[in-house]
Amino acid sequence: MGKKTTVLLAGDIGGTKTTLMLVSEAGPRSPLAEATFPSAEYSHLTAVVDAFLAQVDVRVRVNQACFGVAGPVVNGRASITNLPWTLDEVQLQEALNLSSVRLINDLVAIAYAVPSLGGNDLHTLNEGQTVPGGAIAVIAPGTGLGEAYLTWDGNRYWPHPSEGGHADFAPTNSSEVDLLRYLQERMEHVSYESICSGLGLPNIYAYLRDSGQGEEPAWLAQKLAEVDDPTPVIVGVALGKESKKRTCELCEAALEMFVSILGAEAGNLALKVLATGGVYLGGGIPPRILSALAGGQFLASFRSKGRFFGLLAQMPIHVIVNPKAALLGAARYGLGLG
Repeated sequence: MGKKTTVLLAGDIGGTKTTLMLVSEAGPRSPLAEATFPSAEYSHLTAVVDAFLAQVDVRVRVNQACFGVAGPVVNGRASITNLPWTLDEVQLQEALNLSSVRLINDLVAIAYAVPSLGGNDLHTLNEGQTVPGGAIAVIAPGTGLGEAYLTWDGNRYWPHPSEGGHADFAPTNSSEVDLLRYLQERMEHVSYESICSGLGLPNIYAYLRDSGQGEEPAWLAQKLAEVDDPTPVIVGVALGKESKKRTCELCEAALEMFVSILGAEAGNLALKVLATGGVYLGGGIPPRILSALAGGQFLASFRSKGRFFGLLAQMPIHVIVNPKAALLGAARYGLGLG
């Protein structure tokens, strides 16, 4: 039997799926093992870790872990958004028999990865002009809507957490005002996550359908009734991936409104942190709707900030197309790579 290798267990913990990876000093781009699990099928993160380690080479010895989690991390504790898990660094350390466990927000994890991304990791929407040392904004619509940002200290970038996705939704036109009113009648608080996320797109669709702004075909109504998550169906139909004969203006309008509102909120975040170092779109949705994001409405909404149009027009905007960004960032943090 060969010498045991001490490695880091890194994880991207989300409401839909949990991805775990073992990495050594070689870095996160050369993982020793990796696997993805459906989060909802497990009672707790420890159960996922046990299932993962059970399939790992016995010569590997794990002594520390870093998890990027979908939710705020306060004093080493986190409740996972859209998942009934509560995580605690001390409890996890004891349960998993590790020397250390660190929890960081999943958007902070993505932010840790951003400085190392390039080439095939990114799809550029706006080349812009990067200001060296300028702040960087990260906004990520997936199951929910995450936000974070990075600032330069003279030597390196430091990520900062944010729960800006839960800030109040601010309409920018009459149709969005009606959307807000529609949702206010159905939920206690209407945030950007209520609209710009996998949970939110069906809300836009329902508003357009119920307000008579589009007709829902019978075949689509049946298809939506058969799935737990309508978002992939709406997106697929809107982008023409369902069938050339099965088009739906309602789906197209829903995705267009989604893209417009996402652009507006990305612009809001860019203004708040003065993101002259660039804006990065993470999460699971942007890579799947690149054609819609490139259609012009996203950039128009992003830049529509009155006299600051010119400033926003110069900001580089990239879509993170590497689905492992949060995992890479958690690993970089855990390995002390920054």
